Amino acid sequence: MNWRLTDRVLSLDQPIAAGIVNVTTDSMFEGARSGTPERAVEDGMGLVEAGFDMLDVGAVAARSGPAVAAEEEAAALAPAVEGLAGSGVPVSADTFSVEVARAALGAGAVAVNDISGGSEEMFRLVAEAGCGYVLMHIEGPPRVDRPAREYGDVVAHLKRWFAERVEAAAAAGVDPEQIAIDPGFDFDLTVEQDLEVLRRLGELRELGRPLYVSLSRKDFVGAVAAGSWEGRLPAEEREWGTVAAATLAVREGADILRLHDRSALQAVRVAGLVTRPARSTA
Repeated sequence: MNWRLTDRVLSLDQPIAAGIVNVTTDSMFEGARSGTPERAVEDGMGLVEAGFDMLDVGAVAARSGPAVAAEEEAAALAPAVEGLAGSGVPVSADTFSVEVARAALGAGAVAVNDISGGSEEMFRLVAEAGCGYVLMHIEGPPRVDRPAREYGDVVAHLKRWFAERVEAAAAAGVDPEQIAIDPGFDFDLTVEQDLEVLRRLGELRELGRPLYVSLSRKDFVGAVAAGSWEGRLPAEEREWGTVAAATLAVREGADILRLHDRSALQAVRVAGLVTRPARSTA
């Protein structure tokens, strides 16, 4: 399977790792708060040197909170993207703002990682730019807390939801080859639903699009490790749970894994060659 970006087509014969770069001071994991564009470039280059295949750069924390003005977000994101665009690996912009996405693409991003579930305006921008696009499942506006939902068969629900959204994107001119799909762990999913989706991740491959999995240090990992949602481990203590989840995700067919840690990168490399042995290590 392949994923088409602005300037290249990524072969996904082996899973690839997208390193997380946050130009923020309030992201959920303190170890991934770069703070300034200059620091983000340094941190991103460190991830490239460690062997990450891609960088995902954002300037607004995904967790709930007050709105951030597009001008403020773009002022942090675009310089970081520009500084990393020559790193040798593709750079995606983690934003749900069309205005900010346009600025990031102009600065050198070759994909947009959109946690909003998409909009007609965003789809038109992606079609116009010819960039890669990560379509994430979500049931309402980002950064807004909502009560948990009951989906019945959660995987069947995701398959219907993605099929409808991919069709809407295609109607706006987006080539399906540009789209990767993200089940949205922790977004509008309970811990039990997260585990069911991870357990049956391979069923989403029936949609014919690459699976982009963002599970690094997620709340559900902390809850499972601690035995309860209320007592869930803080993000700083979720590294090895992430390694386990990333390994299982690769086994179930994940193609792009968005990660913080070198330990998880190693897990992806080993799991990929065990489960997809066609490529020689020689």
